[in-house]
Amino acid sequence: MKIGIDIGGSHVAIGLINENGKIIAKEDKDLNNDLQSKDYCKKLVDTIIELISKILEENKIDIKGIKLIGIAIPGTVSDTHIIKAKNLHIKDFNIVSEINKYFNIPIVLRNDAKCAAIAEKEYGSLKKYDDAVFLTIGTGIGGAVYLGGKLLKPKKYEGFEIGHMVIKKDGIKCNCGRKGCFEKYASIKTFKDRIQSKFNKKNLTGREINELLTDKYYQKEAEEVINEYIDDLSIGLANLINIFEPEVISIGGGFVHFKDILLEKLINKLNKEDMLFNNQAVPKIITAKLKNDAGIVGSVIEYKD
Repeated sequence: MKIGIDIGGSHVAIGLINENGKIIAKEDKDLNNDLQSKDYCKKLVDTIIELISKILEENKIDIKGIKLIGIAIPGTVSDTHIIKAKNLHIKDFNIVSEINKYFNIPIVLRNDAKCAAIAEKEYGSLKKYDDAVFLTIGTGIGGAVYLGGKLLKPKKYEGFEIGHMVIKKDGIKCNCGRKGCFEKYASIKTFKDRIQSKFNKKNLTGREINELLTDKYYQKEAEEVINEYIDDLSIGLANLINIFEPEVISIGGGFVHFKDILLEKLINKLNKEDMLFNNQAVPKIITAKLKNDAGIVGSVIEYKD
């Protein structure tokens, strides 16, 4: 057995994973209200220990039966440190050593988008493709690229910070310090914020936003926000298509919850607009098969460069 941990922008999800890559037990906890806390890192570790202990106890498993703990996190990481996770306000934190104080077993730390991509390549939407771009669109935007069946990875860090390519010069300031970053315009957080602002609402759930967007009474106003979002998202995707020329683009993260509203419009936008170099065909655009569990599963898959 292995334990996979997915640290998101607002919550932590932990899964107990068998030898076939299946999640057989799962626990999660919202940490959104703790993000601005000075002791957030301590609360994060405490939450991880709490959830792991709960899974082990409920499934009557001794920690000695766990071969590996995998951690997926949005940000730049080394083997042991979260070097920088801007959306979580974490910098230079040795999360591996902190968890090893409680559970002294091997721990693998990776960027969350890379974990999700590895899982989708092994078990999900990317399994049949050699050249692929994978995006996690949620609180921010992360990404990974496969060419010739191999995950591209720089020597220094994990790289491919797709969310921080600039799509609007002198645009909105991003948490990274730059202006006009892709994720400031095309993350699901941005999409939800725009919807709530448009309709003067607060703290809507994903289900409530979906219901609002499909209500005929609000159709005109909803279309305005959706079209603006699709315009911004399509710019980023067109850039990626022109650079990598993938067979497929798979999208995971919170985007999956709005795919019925957004996916077809995105494909139509890319097909209708003259956005692609040499008028090349738009690649297949799909959503992640493993949905939000991809990071958990991918965090424990052994991957060799």
